[in-house]
Amino acid sequence: MYTIAGYGSMIADRVRMAAYEAALRRAVRPGCVVLDLGAGTGIMALLACRFGARHVHAVEPGDAVHAARAIADANGLGDRITFYQDVSTNLTLPERADVIVSDLRGVLPLLGRHVPTLADARRRLLAPGGALIPQRDTLWAAPVEAPDHYRRLVGVWEDSGYDFDLTAARRLVVNTWGKARVAPEQLLAEPRCWATLDYTTRDAPDVAARVEWAPGRAGAAHGLAVWFDTTLLDAVALSNAPGGPELIYGQAFFPFAEPLAVAPGDRMAAAVEARLVGDEYVWTWEAQLHDAAGGVKAARRQTSLAANPVTPAALRRRSADHVPVLDEEGEVDRFVLARMDGARTLAAIARAAAAAFPDRYPAWLDALPRVGELSQKYGK
Repeated sequence: MYTIAGYGSMIADRVRMAAYEAALRRAVRPGCVVLDLGAGTGIMALLACRFGARHVHAVEPGDAVHAARAIADANGLGDRITFYQDVSTNLTLPERADVIVSDLRGVLPLLGRHVPTLADARRRLLAPGGALIPQRDTLWAAPVEAPDHYRRLVGVWEDSGYDFDLTAARRLVVNTWGKARVAPEQLLAEPRCWATLDYTTRDAPDVAARVEWAPGRAGAAHGLAVWFDTTLLDAVALSNAPGGPELIYGQAFFPFAEPLAVAPGDRMAAAVEARLVGDEYVWTWEAQLHDAAGGVKAARRQTSLAANPVTPAALRRRSADHVPVLDEEGEVDRFVLARMDGARTLAAIARAAAAAFPDRYPAWLDALPRVGELSQKYGK
């Protein structure tokens, strides 16, 4: 979840906001219904009302929704915007929306359940012939020479200044992709399209594709840069490509375990895969560098699965044939949740938890924060 300050940074990104404002101005017609997915503090909902929407349904699972309600009331729009602190897949609207607007991306559009959420909203909540904002994201990739960023990522693990071997941590960070700022002159080859996400038709969340380049100059490829161009509506577009206006998104940097020394005449190929597992993507990026004769000069393979230290015991607990037993944390949660039956107050449940787990909760007030947290997460 973003902080209120984070939502403020998004609103302060004038290039981003100008594009979304232009798309909403085109799509919203007087009297129409708008659905705002991931509403945050409600700026898109407010704009939709300004452009003539009869009603806006604004969906935001985080606590920012409370600020959004207050902002709508302060601007005299509380009666035209209905806020839902929930995810849209749990939502049923009284009428289908004529326009659905969202910006559920992070650095890249493949973030959490962005794609399945838009697919579900398109199928269930959008009126026939309605408008989706955005319509499409096109993702681009290129090998990049980024020594400063790479040094910030791995440098301390190679030489901490304390004469210890910290390379075990280095092996983890080179399997971690993140946000970077890349200049056009850092690209070692012309960008290639890696994937196109057409939200008007796309249902599948996973993407896997191979791209190839003929590097245009010698250099050290420290990793892959990936970014997106988006078509919000018709001719209204937005891009976080290197060399364009600096947007809040930045570009994505997928590091190589070791830089690849690129020479004129070489060819590089990379297979990049994003698989949605639960609520998060598992990324894999694999690169091969070939010389002019076609021989393999070097190969690299990384995966975000290797970005976190995992013990054999932890892996066993995730295996299909493992028979789990609740630990004390789980026993407490089960005890508390079983008593959220619509008949007991939180105080009563906390007193029962303190009586059942006296070593953990000497007084019922010690149990109340845990009970309240579970109530907020699972109660209604």
